[in-house]
Amino acid sequence: MREPHGKALDRVRVVHRHAWLWEPLEGDPTFLLRPMFGTRAAYLDGRMVFCFAAKTEPWRGVLVCTDRPHHDALLAEFSDLKPHPILPKWLYLPESADKFEPSAVRLVRLAARRDPRIGITPQPKRRRSAAAKARQP
Repeated sequence: MREPHGKALDRVRVVHRHAWLWEPLEGDPTFLLRPMFGTRAAYLDGRMVFCFAAKTEPWRGVLVCTDRPHHDALLAEFSDLKPHPILPKWLYLPESADKFEPSAVRLVRLAARRDPRIGITPQPKRRRSAAAKARQP
């Protein structure tokens, strides 16, 4: 029996506009892609390397997860990178940048080659105390 037309549309999967950027990393056995605050966070070897954002500025492009000591070197190499206006600890390549595609591809290649300038070790998640769990409805 065929489903009503509306039901079939419920199963349509929207493809993230930047999926083509993380696809080259998918063959890496350590690659993980997780949702994070409306973005897709990419991990290699347990290190967060990118957040792919597809909303409105300043959340439309690629956030490069990096430590501040590496900012100057990356900014010198990628003219369209800049500190993110809300998360300045990370660098941002806006989708509107003139060289977005070639710069994004180069950044992904650097991450795949394990460039030490790209990637951060995320803080471990805090475990909730028994008292906090008991307070929750």
